[in-house]
Amino acid sequence: MKLLFTDLDGTLLNNNSYVSPETKAFLDEFLAAGNKLILSSGRPRDSVLEVKENAGLTQDGILLICSNGTQVYDCDSRTTIMEKRLPLSYVSYLQEQAAKYHIHIQTYREDAVVSPADDDEIKFYRRKIHLPLIVSPKLTDALTQAPYKMLAISLDDFNRLEAFRLGITEWAQNRIQTIYSSEIYLELFEHTAGKGNAVRFVCDHFGVPLSDAYAAGDADNDISMLQAAGCGIAMANASDHVKASADVVTDLDNDKDGLADMMRRLLR
Repeated sequence: MKLLFTDLDGTLLNNNSYVSPETKAFLDEFLAAGNKLILSSGRPRDSVLEVKENAGLTQDGILLICSNGTQVYDCDSRTTIMEKRLPLSYVSYLQEQAAKYHIHIQTYREDAVVSPADDDEIKFYRRKIHLPLIVSPKLTDALTQAPYKMLAISLDDFNRLEAFRLGITEWAQNRIQTIYSSEIYLELFEHTAGKGNAVRFVCDHFGVPLSDAYAAGDADNDISMLQAAGCGIAMANASDHVKASADVVTDLDNDKDGLADMMRRLLR
């Protein structure tokens, strides 16, 4: 049995945010052969489930790694089999720090995204992530339990976002990870989580050696996953930094079925 861990945006999804017919055909073949597909994303669970449903991926053998490896969800049993959450005290601290840098920061409930305001950043975010919105000036007031992650967003000033990241570096040590999923999104989550550790967990859960695991991605938050798997695949559209962390690089980008093309060659 082989395991394929794949990022969504910029990897499995084309530039219109869909799984193309050619890539879908490969996934159908892969699953029919008794392998497992693990959709691995910084997105929260319900957003990844929406991608899965829109792609018509209804077969058995599909799992989700959500919120940057802080939740592993088994679609067959409809249960969470691993989770790592941020303490509510961390949420309060990080919101206070983000305010000092005038940075938008949001968090999540199981059923919604929680934002301090209905601002430009949350409007931009919800163009692709179609979760219900809860507006709560103090984020913890809207939370009934500790969240899986937070997300800091700056639409037009990466330097300000980076200043915020650097400003919390000392505090973050042994508490949280801060990793970019794009130039405008800074992911914040529990320090022992991450896509790479989720890959190790899933392989151990199914008794599959890491050598039989493939992982594909295009962004910094995918690097740990590419390094953990037996074969790390960087997309042609990935940054040079991500490509340097991979074992192979696709010839084609995410808009030309690059992942399906590479996986067919590797499995052959």
